[in-house]
Parts: sequence; structure tokens; C-alpha cells
Amino acid sequence: MKRVKVAGLIAVLVFAVAPFGTAPGSESAKMRAVVIHGYGGPEVMKLEEVARPEPAEDEVLIRVVAASINPVDVAIRKGYVAKLVGGFPLILGMDAAGIVEKVGSKVTKYKAGDLVFAFFTLKDEGGYAEFVAAKEDELGPKPGTVSFAQAAGAGAAGATAWEALIDTANLRAGQTVLIHGGSGGVGHLAIQIAKAKGAKVFATASTPNQEFLRQIGADVAIDYTRTKFEDVAKDVDVVLDSVGRDTLERSYGVVKKGGIIVSIVDEPKSAALEGHGIRGVRLRCTPKAGVLEELSKLMEAKKLTPVISQTFPMTNVVQAQDQIATGHTRGKIVLIIGEDPARRAL
Repeated sequence: MKRVKVAGLIAVLVFAVAPFGTAPGSESAKMRAVVIHGYGGPEVMKLEEVARPEPAEDEVLIRVVAASINPVDVAIRKGYVAKLVGGFPLILGMDAAGIVEKVGSKVTKYKAGDLVFAFFTLKDEGGYAEFVAAKEDELGPKPGTVSFAQAAGAGAAGATAWEALIDTANLRAGQTVLIHGGSGGVGHLAIQIAKAKGAKVFATASTPNQEFLRQIGADVAIDYTRTKFEDVAKDVDVVLDSVGRDTLERSYGVVKKGGIIVSIVDEPKSAALEGHGIRGVRLRCTPKAGVLEELSKLMEAKKLTPVISQTFPMTNVVQAQDQIATGHTRGKIVLIIGEDPARRAL
């Protein structure tokens, strides 16, 4: 669970509707959160009333407005990455956006009332809750050019795209990149980041998403159900792979000598890399404040716009995770957890 003292955890009727949080300073500072007490299917997710976290001296307490759903959330819930996460009870959610409620005494970048978006570590998580505590390194300023839902969708997926293309592959203007799964959460942000850096973008997606790829900036949209990507994309500088397996195997041959494959799902094979004279990396992304700040700048400049295909209330978290588990969602899926203060002002 995200930096929450678990003593006094109080379960309520699953998915019952309750007020948003409890007034600061009240006798029982509680909040609603999606909690799991063991690994398993969607049924292990329970909407419970738990103690609201108190930020440590180096932490920020965020009142969450929106939290995105990521494929890794499903993997965590099923126990596929059990060695990397914290113990039970565990509040799910790798990223969120909201309003700073309170800051610890050693926090210097943020103050109460600031709008932020966050990307949490696998060990801590906690986005599927009305409040969450975060380190400064896990935060970026939310730009006014995007909604809270869009900002929530930029955290983990945007950071993964940035770290893959910019920090790892060192993608530069004039280079070419092939982005597999271009219509997905990481892919659609990677296309926009690559274009912002001046690269030529090839991207793959299914038939219904071809126009979407072009709308978000892909120079060449490839329908993988009808065309072999290796017949279209040749001698690229970078491949960003979010599919793995056969797609990764077929990607070695499209990279020019000295180029690189960055996979976020599978480990590239050393023999294949050496045989083609290319490099390969399996990326495991971690939160970095500098990366989130760069994403914020791109969103502020309107060069990066997270696309939200669906939103769900917190009570429908099962349906939201079922949707992401299909592996065929466009853009991001987001849980709406709290009230947007802009709407409240209306």
C-alpha cells in the first residue's frame, strides 16, 4: 500500500458510494481506495475505506482527481511481478493527477494547492485512491493545457515513451523510428514525442486505428493485419517494441547497423543483435522528476496530448481493468476519482 499505515483498515460494502474523502482535521481521516489483499482475478479488487496517508517530511500528499489504468496494473493484480511490489494490503495504481493537499517539511518544489501529475514506483503505487503520498521525484507540474484525466494518462506511459526514445535510444531530429502498438497508451505518446524531436515515424496498429495514427503524427501508418511492417519500414534508427514475441523477432532486420531496439515487454536476444550489428535494451521504467517535467513542457507547448478513449468511475474499476486487459485499447483509460476544481467553480 502506498505509504499508508495499514492499522485500522476498515472495509465497507464493496463498491458502495461514499463522500469524496473526509474534511482535513476531522476525527477520522479516511478515504476510499481500491485495495487488494491477495493476487487473483478482478474479484480481488475491493473498494474499501482506509486511513488517509500522512506525508513524510520528504513527501507530498495529493488529493487525486484522476488515475490512469495501465497493463502493468493487471499484471500486479495477478501476481506476475510479485517480487517487485510491496506487501498486502496493496492499493493499485501507477499514476495519478490531482491537487497538492499538504507537503512535508523538506519538500521544496511544491506547495498546497499546486496541480500535479505523478508516476509511482512498483513497490509503492497507490493511485487508485482519493489521496496518495508521493516523493518529489515522482511528480511533475500539471499543465493548464490538459485535463486531469489527460495528465493522469501521461505519467507512467509518457515516462516510458520518453525514457525509451530519448534517454535510451537518444532519438534525434532526422532519424527514423518504428513504433509498434502505436495506438496504445505508450505508443500514441511515443509517436508525439518522436515528432516533437523531429524524427520520421513509422507506426503499426490494426485497421480501425490507421487514421488515428496519422492524426497524432505518424508519417507512415502500417496496418499489421494486412501488411508486414518489415516490407515498409527499412533501415530505421530506432524500434520501440511494446508487443514482443514474433514482432520483436521480426524487428531485428529492419534496424540499420548501429541502431537500437528498445522493448518494454521482452528481452532482445544477444545473438540476434550481434548478427545484425545493432543494440537492444529491455526497458524497465522508473519515475524521474526530470522526465515528468519534460513531459509537462511538451504538453504545455501542445506538442503532446494524451488521448483518453474511456473514463470510468472508481466503482467500475473492474470494467476498466477488463478493458485494458484486452490489449486493444486506443490511447489511455482513466478512473475518475475526485472532483475537478474547475468544474466545481462552474
